[in-house]
Formats: sequence, C-alpha cells, structure tokens
Amino acid sequence: MLELAGIIILGICAQWIAWRLKLPAILPLILIGLLVGPIATLYTEDGAKLIEPIWNGNNGLFPGEGLYYFVSLAISIILFEGGLTLKRSEVENVGPVITKLITVGTLVTFVVAGLAAHFIFELSWQMSFLFSALIIVTGPTVITPILRNIPLKKDISAVLKWEGILIDPIGALVAVLVFEFISVGEGQAYTKTAMIEFGKILLFGSTFGFTFAHALAFAIKRNYIPHYLLNVVSLSVVLLVFVESDIFAHESGLLAVVVMGMVMGNMNLPNIKELLYFKESLSVLLISILFILLAANINISDMELIYSWKTALLFVVIVFVVRPLGVFLSTRGSNLKLNEKMFIGWVGPRGIVAAGIASLFGSKLLAKGEPGAEYITPLVFMIVLGTVLLNATTARIFAKMVGVFLKHSEGILIIGASKASRLIGNYLKSNNRHVVLIDNNPSNIEHAKKLGLEAMTANIYSDSLADNIELNDVGYLLAMTGNSDINSYAIDKFGEQYGENGAFRLVSADELSTPENIPKEGLFSATDDFIKLTEAVRNYPAIHEIPLKGSEHFIQLITKARADQYIVPLFLKQPNGKLDIISSLEEGTTPIPEGAQLVYMGRVFDIEQELV
Repeated sequence: MLELAGIIILGICAQWIAWRLKLPAILPLILIGLLVGPIATLYTEDGAKLIEPIWNGNNGLFPGEGLYYFVSLAISIILFEGGLTLKRSEVENVGPVITKLITVGTLVTFVVAGLAAHFIFELSWQMSFLFSALIIVTGPTVITPILRNIPLKKDISAVLKWEGILIDPIGALVAVLVFEFISVGEGQAYTKTAMIEFGKILLFGSTFGFTFAHALAFAIKRNYIPHYLLNVVSLSVVLLVFVESDIFAHESGLLAVVVMGMVMGNMNLPNIKELLYFKESLSVLLISILFILLAANINISDMELIYSWKTALLFVVIVFVVRPLGVFLSTRGSNLKLNEKMFIGWVGPRGIVAAGIASLFGSKLLAKGEPGAEYITPLVFMIVLGTVLLNATTARIFAKMVGVFLKHSEGILIIGASKASRLIGNYLKSNNRHVVLIDNNPSNIEHAKKLGLEAMTANIYSDSLADNIELNDVGYLLAMTGNSDINSYAIDKFGEQYGENGAFRLVSADELSTPENIPKEGLFSATDDFIKLTEAVRNYPAIHEIPLKGSEHFIQLITKARADQYIVPLFLKQPNGKLDIISSLEEGTTPIPEGAQLVYMGRVFDIEQELV
C-alpha cells in the first residue's frame, strides 16, 4: 500500500516540479523512477529497490504479467488521447514544411537511425528499425515546456508545436506496425505466415477502431449516454476496443485505439473537447504512475548494458546527424532562413510515447526471446533523457547563438474578437504586426478568420492559453471584451507573460463615472469603454490617420474625440511607422515628433475641416 501511494504522490510531485521549473514532466518522472528503482540498489542496506514493480517472491507490486497488462492498458488510453488530437484540417492547413517534417522527416529518422543502431550495436534489422520507429516522436508534452519562455518568431514556434502534435500518433502507429511485424513471425517476420498474420493485425485493428469510433459517436450524438457518464463510458469503450481487437488478432489492440482516436477526432461531436480534457487529465495521472514504474523496473544490468562508447556515438548520430538531416531535407525550398532551420534541427526532444511504448515492446520481445530485445528499453530511455536534458538546458542559449531569439516581443494579443477588435486587428496586421485574437465565441473567431486574421477559440480561465508557444513573440496585451471582470482577470493573469511591453484593458462604465479611478492600464482615451467602441464601429466601421502638427494639436484632437461618441483615438503613429498605444493616463503627456499621425476609429473628424 505504501509503495502504491508513494508512486502516485511522487508522480504528482514530479508534475508540479516540472510545471514550476518549466521543464518537461518526463524528466523528473524518469529520474525519480531511477532513484527509487535501480539506483536505490546502490544505497539500500539489503541492495533492494525502494519500489519493485514486479513481484519477485518477496516483494513487488504486480504479480506475473500484471505490470505488462497495466502498461498495455495505460498506453492504449494515452494513444487514444493522442489520436483525438490529430485532425485532417490541421494537417491540411499547417503548411508544406510541417507536412514534410511528419513525412520526409519521419522517413529519414526511421531509415538513418535504424542503420546507425544496426551498425553501431550490431542489432538485427528488426530490432534496429523498431528502435528507430520508437524515437520518431517528439510530442507537445516535451516541446512546450522547453519553448514556453523562449521568444521566437511565430513561424518557428508553429513548426515545432505542430510537428510535436501531429507526429505523436503517426510515430506511435509506425512503432506499433514495426513491432507487430516483428512479433507475428517470432523471429521469422519475413515468412508467408507472418505476412498473413500481419495483414490480420492491420485488418482487425483498423476495422475495430473505425467501427467502434462510429458506434460511440452515434451514441453520443443521439444522447444515449447521459452527460455525467460520457467520459467514463468513453474510457470503458476504449479499453473494450483494445481488449477485443487483441482477442481477434493478437497485438492489434494498440493499432485499434489509435485509429479509433483519429476517427473520432475528425468527427463533429458536440462534447469532443470535454472528452479530450478528461482524457488529458487521465493521461497526466497515468503518465505520472507509468513512468516511475517503468524507470523503476529497469535494472542496473540494463544500465550497464548501454554504458559504453557505442551509446554515446549513437546519441551523437541521432542529435547531430539524424535530426538536422531530416529538418534540412524537409525545409528545402521553404521561406525559413538557415538559422531558423538550424534551431529547428537542434530542438528535437523525444517524448512520453517513445519511452512508454519502448518499455512495453521491449519487455514483450524479451519474454519471447528475440535477440537484441534487451537493448530496446534502455536505449530509448537514454535517447529520451539525453535529448530532453540537452534541449532543456541549451535551447535558449542556442537560440541566441544562431540569432532566432527575439530581443523585443512586438506581437499583439487581443482578448475579445468583437467587430471593433477585428477592425483594429486588421489595421495592425496591415502595418506588419503579428496579431492574435482570442474569444470563446466561435462566430467572432470565424468572422476574424474570414478577414485573414489569426484567431483562436480560447477560454482565458483555462491554463492552455499560457502554454501556447505560438504566442511567444507577443509583447502587448489588449483586453477588449464587453465584460470588465474578464478584462481585469486577463491583465492580472497574463499581463506579465504577454504584456512585456504593455498590458491594457478597456475602462469600465463604473470607472468612466469616476475619472479619478481610471486605471493606469486604461486603454485609449479615458472616455472609451466597450459601448463607445461598439457604437463607433457600428456606424463608422473604418480607421483613419491624421497628420499631427505638434503636442498641442494632438491634445486638441483627443479633447474633441472625447466629446464625440463616434470617434475613438487608438494609436500614435511615429514617423518610422512604429505604433504607440494611446493610454488613458498618458494621452496628454506624450511628446509628438514631426511627421507623426493620430490613428483613430469611427467617423472622419469634423475638426479636420476646422483645422485646415
């Protein structure tokens, strides 16, 4: 009981430490597992592990093949959740670079890493290519924490983010297929019988996954499942598909759940996001338990097995040859510069799926007596730990070395995608600024996208927004919703992260009635709340620029704008094109250089005629 409770407690502590230190969770999880597992044999009095996953006659958690069954079921849930995130529309829209990375890059890793493993460790071709298939995946759980605090151009962040998301299920699928191709022949995978068995795995795995995905989707759409049972019913169906498919065709269960997740992820299901959130939470718990168990299950002999120059050579080939080669071949003819390609080629940490499936497949093949199977788990764990440690400690430094580190974050995040926000966002984009609008109203987001703006449906009360590495170049935050509480919350929660150069919000109606309470983060003029912006853009949906003749002229225009319900001053445009946001507390103190312009929204100033 103490060991079981200890694993859960240590696992959640590791997750918290990873969050606090902004590290991939897999790093502290595996390190804790090694400390209470094989390394514990070096400092305990009786030379035993503090946590022994497999019952050895005296102690242990799982008798017989219990650990194998637990790992199998846990991996099936994790892979299903990964499959849910893979959407056809995302593959179509992410661009040719990411498409090539998950195709050409995958092929390069599979072939070159397989060759390296074969010639360096003299493994069989089957074991070599199983190893290379397992290290294909990077994964968002390791990429996001590493890049979260590195200001990068949006293009670089987007490439790394989407590669990690899309390659997870693809890499898992490749690894599953290679493993099944090996296992069906039990060492004779090229025989006719083995090919038939392999075909059965493909047939039953795909069929079960596809069929049950549609059956569960049908039940959800027809409301045959009550809302409070939706998540647990979905979980039970995933486990059912895994087990049933395995009964009909041995080792086809993992393929079935990946297919099921991919099919359901591309359906228009009303509760798909809620289902995904549940699976993510469950995956966090399972991963926390799983990787402490898997790392603890490694023996000192396994670590000694790879304690040689061959391991270092293989690691060097994967980091300095395989990854850069895949990236450079995938980015040929793209708009990415050489330094950007170098950075993408440097950042390639292997993730949770690789380590989990490696332990599962390694133990199964070892039990079957496959030659070389004893190398699979320790080698993959070495690659996972090595690449995560390397990238976590050097990514920021390397970004500065190759010149992709943004010294100034000039991107703008607008919270609220109303008509006024869209008009302002469109103006900023036309002035070469990276603008992102977020809103929890899908209709507003759809209208923004039709204008060619970058927009996403998001809830600011969710932590997912803080993890979005595509917003790493954002340095300005404009909270422009119609809800003053949401605007204030946005400033409090995200002002430090996304408001490096300035975090502003619309003033509320209550603040307008008491001018002395106008906050320092008040946006635009001290008379401009959401209602005034809405009225102005409804009647005069346009943004204008007017040349300024000096500070006195600027103050005069601001004063007249305050008295006009259809005019809202927005920015001070410097002669070099730089845009300064007008703050409600600084509108009269800003020095006005010659050639500057006032940018405003609404009807054309009558005073333009008065001042001619």
